[in-house]
Amino acid sequence: MHRRRFLAACFALPVVACKEERAEAPPPPRPVTAAAIGTFCGMSLDEHPGPKGQIFVRDRADPYWFSTVRDAIAFTMLPEMPRDIAAIYVSDMARARDWDQPETWVTAQQALFVIGSRRRSGMQTDEAIPFGEAAAAHRFAAENGGQVLRFSEIPPAYIFPDGERS
Repeated sequence: MHRRRFLAACFALPVVACKEERAEAPPPPRPVTAAAIGTFCGMSLDEHPGPKGQIFVRDRADPYWFSTVRDAIAFTMLPEMPRDIAAIYVSDMARARDWDQPETWVTAQQALFVIGSRRRSGMQTDEAIPFGEAAAAHRFAAENGGQVLRFSEIPPAYIFPDGERS
């Protein structure tokens, strides 16, 4: 009798683990539409050229949208913003066919970012330009200046140059 309970418990474990794993899977990135309004600027993302961002938090169906990647990174650093982030997606400029309206996404944790380049954001500010491929990021930095960093290496001083962080 004990053996049956043991076997039943063993077969039940993978099913429970699979259900938990599915529940934790982040939502996929969404395409930019007219309904994508920048969280900080209140404007349609279609109105701004260059890389963009979207952040999903748990218990919210729609992402927070960002007209610039730098704004998306700022969201993650501001103490008043939600901390229960499920996924951060940024434009993958290595695969983008059009700088003005990039259509491909990469997770922020997988991307490499070029900061301090001559290229400006859609809001005409400094930008953290994301690439899903290391070679593309390094090539861009060689042509446009800047340094290549991972998401976790981007300094708050670059995102908040005037100390405007709360």
